[in-house]
Amino acid sequence: MTVRVLIVDDQNLIRSGLRSVLDAHEDIDVVAEAADGVEALGAVQEHRPDVVIMDLHMPRIDGVAATIQLMRLEEPPRVLVLTTFNTDDVVIQALSAGASGFLLKDVRSDELVAAVRTISAGGTAMSPEIMAKLIKRAGTRMPAGAHGLQAKLDSLTDSERDVLALIGSGLTNQQIADQLHLSLASVKTYVSRMLTRLGLDNRTQAAILAYEAGLVGGPGD
Repeated sequence: MTVRVLIVDDQNLIRSGLRSVLDAHEDIDVVAEAADGVEALGAVQEHRPDVVIMDLHMPRIDGVAATIQLMRLEEPPRVLVLTTFNTDDVVIQALSAGASGFLLKDVRSDELVAAVRTISAGGTAMSPEIMAKLIKRAGTRMPAGAHGLQAKLDSLTDSERDVLALIGSGLTNQQIADQLHLSLASVKTYVSRMLTRLGLDNRTQAAILAYEAGLVGGPGD
């Protein structure tokens, strides 16, 4: 299956470089480019990409605002943020908006390609620096009961908690099914139930909550 990709960045040189990297792979097809969020919204409607590689700081409509609007579509694409900006607020804004991944522009070509494939399959992808920020935030974890977090987690079954932890690790539904020895249909059911019980809109928000709840440790834990 070919992954259809839209590249959104206000710098033509960046777009050309990304296209060259991605077009070198037979299973990835760059279907369009856009220079800002306004163009991105139109390009998504016209070309129906599976993955949108989204810069954040752009004229007219920035990447966060564009992602929010894309997530309102009936069948939204998966969004992979690719930017030079990695402050805590920007990271959380982008992920909370519905982005499925967050990479910095110094990422290696093979890591970018792997991230596109992972996100298109339903997983998440984070640069190590971004993962560290999430883990640092988890270091100041909410105490039991704060904002009802503990009560929500306690409402989950053991299987749902296991699925939540693996979502926090960036696994796709198929990878979760393989690791827990469950059918793919069962995993999808657990994910749907878990999101409903936690009051979340998507699995990216679930991944953030998994870190805040301490269900996922840092690399090497």
